[in-house]
Amino acid sequence: MEIEVSAQAKDRRLNRRVAITVVMLSVFMALCNIKDGNIVQAMQQAQSDAVDRWGQYQATRTKQHIVETARAQIAVTAPAAKATLEDFDRQIGKYRAEAPKLAQQARASSDRYDALNVHDDQFDASEAMVSTAVSLAAVAALAETSLPLLIGWVFGAMGVAMGIFGFTAITFDPSALSGFLG
Repeated sequence: MEIEVSAQAKDRRLNRRVAITVVMLSVFMALCNIKDGNIVQAMQQAQSDAVDRWGQYQATRTKQHIVETARAQIAVTAPAAKATLEDFDRQIGKYRAEAPKLAQQARASSDRYDALNVHDDQFDASEAMVSTAVSLAAVAALAETSLPLLIGWVFGAMGVAMGIFGFTAITFDPSALSGFLG
């Protein structure tokens, strides 16, 4: 009879540990998911800005080319159209000044996207590791053994670390882990 009582006490301790592990990791994963969603929105905005700026850059370069071609034709066919040539020169100068600024803005948006993507990857890695930890905790409860729970705690700790890296903007690129898993 004493053996049953101690076995039941052991099961309760294990179940309590499993329950606490699942609750803590689930709450942490939910918080990471909120932050990750915000990062994904910022990434979409940065990507959209980059596409818009590159479109403006291409349009500006196209307009510059058209004006340069028109100026060259008028200079050859109607050299007396001095006012038109001066207007074309003004437009060409404007486009030449505008194009590098647009290219710089497009590159900045692309760089912002890349920086945000590192943190998105951190949250993705965190989610994968925490999900694995929760699954291992469930296996521990079903198998009534603590080894899967201990392994789950290792995965959980790594997942929490990756999530903290994402929250604190610490640049730890999980691409090595992604390369191993992918």
